[in-house]
Amino acid sequence: MVKIADIELGEFPLLLAPMEDVSDPPFRALCKENGADMMYTEFISAEGLIRDAEKSVQKLDIYDYERPIGIQIFGDKIDSMREAAAIAEEAEPELIDINYGCPVKKVACKGAGAGILLDLPKMQQMTKEIVDNVKLPVTVKTRLGWDDSTIKIVEVAKRLQDVGIQALTIHGRTRKQMYKGFANWEPIAEVKNHPDIHIPIFGNGDIDSPEKALEYKNKYGVDGIMIGRASIGYPWVFNEIKHFLKTGERLAPPTLEDRVDAAKRHFKFSLEWKGDRLGIYEMRRHYTNYFRGIHGFKSHRMQLVESDSPAEVFQLLDEVLVKFAEAYKEELVTA
Repeated sequence: MVKIADIELGEFPLLLAPMEDVSDPPFRALCKENGADMMYTEFISAEGLIRDAEKSVQKLDIYDYERPIGIQIFGDKIDSMREAAAIAEEAEPELIDINYGCPVKKVACKGAGAGILLDLPKMQQMTKEIVDNVKLPVTVKTRLGWDDSTIKIVEVAKRLQDVGIQALTIHGRTRKQMYKGFANWEPIAEVKNHPDIHIPIFGNGDIDSPEKALEYKNKYGVDGIMIGRASIGYPWVFNEIKHFLKTGERLAPPTLEDRVDAAKRHFKFSLEWKGDRLGIYEMRRHYTNYFRGIHGFKSHRMQLVESDSPAEVFQLLDEVLVKFAEAYKEELVTA
């Protein structure tokens, strides 16, 4: 049984990665019912929480059916991160997660996210301040290093464990790689197998199939896997991996009806949580993913993207079942 502090997550937990503009309550709801064992909010700006910025505060919304769930925060100032952690704790998640992995320029180049990997003493001090200031378990998500010449992930893990974090997730890329190239899990295994490391170690990066999940589980010995991009538009990935790990067999893929139903429910929750304007706008990025690979879908996707009417969007989603039933069957046959 893998545990983060007293939070029981099963024998080999699958975690939903915190993804900006993706891991919101509507998307998390679908991932939870499809097998995600632990989920995280989108990453939340410490400065935004302190200023009571509407977008940051809204990201604190969590629902009982999502539990266990962690709230992830990021920032470059120790005082601000300590204060933000206390604010996040008031939302009553199961844990607080610190983002030391975001590679985007506006975050990392200001010393937050993966930027702090260039200043390990500050990273350690910031983490200690947060651990000492909250009662909830604190975890960290990070990358291997800033670039290939600064990979000190074993030292990072030891420093973070020494100040009291309860689990560590490592993305197998450097900041310089962004999301390109292949994730290197060898350093993740080095951390997991180090005799001085006793907290759970989760691997992240490039897990996009049940077969790869099993291969990496066996090869690298991690306590669980965090899944990000492979879940976008495909929340079924969690149950598919679990079934394959248990039986060695693949689950049948979702039907076209399953995909349409998921997209409609996602959209409905988005409207309820964000309002019509934002709900419509922010759902647009998901249509390609829900219906990826269906021949001829591009023109229909454009209609979905251009629509400003909730009723019309629901109608267009219903039309998918009629217009693309045969194309989807062909796609499954050739997959």
